[in-house]
Amino acid sequence: MNKLNENYSTINQMASRLLGSQKVNTSNSPEPELSFKEILDSKQSEKTNGLRFSKHANQRLATRNINLSAEQMERLENGTTKAREKGIRESLVMVDDMAFIVNIKNNTVITAVGDSDGSIFTNIDGAVIG
Repeated sequence: MNKLNENYSTINQMASRLLGSQKVNTSNSPEPELSFKEILDSKQSEKTNGLRFSKHANQRLATRNINLSAEQMERLENGTTKAREKGIRESLVMVDDMAFIVNIKNNTVITAVGDSDGSIFTNIDGAVIG
């Protein structure tokens, strides 16, 4: 069965697309079968691993010549974790002389400022200085 009603994919087809090279077992062979929960957990953990940068933030980093070292990136991620633990939704995270607005729920940096002198930050509900 390839398609249901010519418009909908089967669960096996969707699982194969999501997993790429991983196989979903539908037969009674000894190969372990991946459940829907395992597939969902796998995809959700991929989304939450690491901080992402929005297209806007990447543009700001490039135009403002902001380069993050591995240590600074780790501090930014730690600041994001601290904000999440405090229930902050939109956070200003300060790392050295750089400021980042982070959407905590989506784990995404929205914008970045290299020299925060005279900058005004709006639409945040918390700040982490680290």
